[in-house]
Amino acid sequence: MKGFKEFILRGNVIDLAVAVVIGAAFTALVTSVVTNIFSPIISAIFRANSFDKLWVVSIPLTAGTADIKFGAVVGAIINFVIIAAVVYFVFVLPINAMMKRAFQQPAEPTADVPAPPTELDLLAQIRDLLQGDQQVGDKRIIRQD
Repeated sequence: MKGFKEFILRGNVIDLAVAVVIGAAFTALVTSVVTNIFSPIISAIFRANSFDKLWVVSIPLTAGTADIKFGAVVGAIINFVIIAAVVYFVFVLPINAMMKRAFQQPAEPTADVPAPPTELDLLAQIRDLLQGDQQVGDKRIIRQD
């Protein structure tokens, strides 16, 4: 029983449960948009209530007929494309735009101040000082002992 309790209370299981519930609600929302808005438009364009009845090819067999329903396949493809478009343009694109605006970093003002020396420049200066050379501007002054 202890192992089961640890399994249920593990963060991954709870996250997965939340994802399933949100996914089911999201599926209902997208299905409603497609069924109530886009499907009637497509039915009006093709003058049919259902794609299942369009483009049916009957093949006679010895024991009846076999129906190949090209319309049902085309309808499924169209529904898939519509659902993908609705999800992208109605949900993903606006949410990505909002996230971009919310987490956008303000641009840093550019100044005419020269960039600070890099670590490599500082190490080269230290090396030169240890060797006895000193650099002033563009001229190098060599220590004379």
